[in-house]
Amino acid sequence: MARYLGPSCKLCRREGVKLFLKGERCHTPKCALSKRSYPPGMHRWRRGKRSEYSLQLREKQKVKRFYGILEAQFRRCFAEAERRKGPTGEELMAMFELRLDNVVTRLGFAPSRKAARQLIRHGHIAVNGKKVDIPSFVCSPEDVITPRDKEKSVNLVKRNIESIRFNQVPSWLELDESQPSGKVLSVPAKDECSIEVDTNLIIELLSK
Repeated sequence: MARYLGPSCKLCRREGVKLFLKGERCHTPKCALSKRSYPPGMHRWRRGKRSEYSLQLREKQKVKRFYGILEAQFRRCFAEAERRKGPTGEELMAMFELRLDNVVTRLGFAPSRKAARQLIRHGHIAVNGKKVDIPSFVCSPEDVITPRDKEKSVNLVKRNIESIRFNQVPSWLELDESQPSGKVLSVPAKDECSIEVDTNLIIELLSK
């Protein structure tokens, strides 16, 4: 009998890239993609060459699944990125990186983006001293992210920081473990994003 991998593991194998949907597990040999690098299904070796549309859609879906974004949210962000002065692809990825659930994850306050969304929705996180319970909230440079001034929130975040072994805080964020607190230092550059993606394919797809 085939072992049930769960939807997250199957997504990683289907996309051929680690989406880190399982948090710490994705860094260990237990990761489904580390065990089986080929796509799931009995006909995996018979797949032909991907079409241009397939490649474009694959990049978009990869970003959606990695950051946990719905289609409508994705299109709104793309429209906003197009209105900004910088390159659309870089602006789009910067917006996703600056989402509160992603910032909380990259600071090590939560083991995964899914866990970070739960932490935020339950009111454990504050931005500049004010409770924010919207995971899609977009942070700005100089924003300070902390657990709320409650013993339960502080202990929960401290426990996560201590237990997450593979967390590497990016250069555009600053972590103070003693508080604990994090600060957004700047807008992340293209090479500082959590996931490698060809934004040109996404732009081609959504510009049709």
